[in-house]
Formats: sequence, C-alpha cells, structure tokens
Amino acid sequence: MDSLSGIIPYLLSGISVGGQYALIAIGYTMVYGILRLINFAHADIFMVAGFIMVYSSTVMPLYVSLILVIILTVSLGFAVERFAYKPLRSAPRMSIMISAIGVSYLLQNLAWYVTGGLAKVYPEIPWISDSVTAFGWPISRVTVITPILTIVLVVALVLLLKYTKIGIAMRAVSKDFETSQLMGIKINTVISITFIIGSFLAAVGSMLYFSSYTAVSPTVGAMPGLKAFVAAVFGGIGSVPGAVVGAFIIGICENLIKAAKMTTFSDAFTFALLIIILVVKPTGLFGEKTSEKV
Repeated sequence: MDSLSGIIPYLLSGISVGGQYALIAIGYTMVYGILRLINFAHADIFMVAGFIMVYSSTVMPLYVSLILVIILTVSLGFAVERFAYKPLRSAPRMSIMISAIGVSYLLQNLAWYVTGGLAKVYPEIPWISDSVTAFGWPISRVTVITPILTIVLVVALVLLLKYTKIGIAMRAVSKDFETSQLMGIKINTVISITFIIGSFLAAVGSMLYFSSYTAVSPTVGAMPGLKAFVAAVFGGIGSVPGAVVGAFIIGICENLIKAAKMTTFSDAFTFALLIIILVVKPTGLFGEKTSEKV
C-alpha cells in the first residue's frame, strides 16, 4: 500500500504532463490532417508564448499578460501560415517542409538574440501555482487543473469540428483537399483557422507547462514539441482524440519510469515507443489507412 501511495504523485504528474503534451500535439495533428505538413515551427511558437509571458508580466498586470500571450501567440501562428506556408501552397511538399524548418530556426535565433541565450524565470501565476494536498501528497494546483482544462478544450474542439460550419469544412478539407476546393470551400480561411486554433492551444499549453517547469530558454520547446509529435504519431496523426490519448499515455509512462528511479530513460522511452509504433502500426492507434491511386 505504501508503494502504491508513493506512485500516486508520479501518476498525477504524468496525467498533468500528458495534458500539456496533448495541447501541443493537437496543433501538429490538425495541421497535418489538412495540409499533410509537419509544422516544425509549432514547438517554437510554444516557446515564444513562454517568453511573451516573461517579458509582458514585467510591465503590465498579470491578467493582462495572460490575454496578451494568447493574442500574440495566435497572431504569430497566423503570420507563420500566411508568410511561410501560403506562398508555397502549390510547391512540392519538400519545399514547405524546408520552409517549416527555416521558420523554426528563425524563431529560435530571434529568441537567442533577444534573451542573449539566457534562461528566464516564468512568472508565478496566482492560484494556479499554489500547492494543494491530494491523497496526502502536496502537489501544485496546476497538476490538477491541467487534465481537466485539457479535456474541456478537447471536447469543445471536437464539438466545433462536428457541428459548426467551419468545423465541417475543416473535416472536408482533411478528407479531400482538391475536391473541397472545387466544392467552393474557402481553403485559405480553413487553413488559417486551423493554425489559429493550434496556436491558441499552444499558448494555453505554455502557461500550464511553464507553471510547472519555470525556466524558459530559446530551445525549451524542442523536447516537449518532440514528445507531442510522438504523441500525435502514436495516436494516429490527423486524429485529434488519438493525439490526446497518445499524449496522456506518454506523460503517464514517462513519469512512472521516473517513479521506478530510471529517470535517465524517461526520454528514451518516448522515442523507443515511436519506433515500435511505426514498425507495428504505422498509422497509429486511431489512424486511418490511406490508399494512393496509381
């Protein structure tokens, strides 16, 4: 019983981390579902959201900073799509992928220039950063809030995709890009809204993530971004529920490995899982099989 109670904090932490990965993974999976593009800049948009909070909180009230983070992060995601991806819409897919990598390095290097490469301390958000007691263990409130907020946002997103006009258009474009265009769907609007939703979730994810891991650096988005990408592939890239399930599985397993005093292997597990899933089930848990016409 004592050993089980000792695992509970790691389990709660794993669920919380999984929720944070899920919010990032949704951005990857939505963009891929529509454009068949891995948006390598997405993790860096997450990183920029962290720095916006760090700098804005020094000159304005915290509640204003929270709103500003969301507005500027969404604007950045929109701008990346408009200026880096839209002009290459008819270009070979490799060109768009190279552009995505270029945007990623551009954002990282701009962050290096602005910060001097030094990690900055994320401001403490009142109430969210407070400690509470769960199952007799002290944990931060963000650990409890993250999975609940993640599920609420995912349910809202699924309802949007299922019942709204723009959601139906997004699903149509993800099924058949060319036919949707011929049917009169405004492709550019759909793609822009996809990036806006992904960037919004990345902004919320950054607030939750950096409330737990308070150091923000120019390369801080790399590891959570990679793990979120693995979660999207594991769940079936292009599937929003799959990305969420994959993220929670990775977050929980990662922290249970830490509970077993094998912290060194927690990151290795994520990438070993990616190799296994690609070998055993390349389409992921919820991915659909695709067939190409010859």
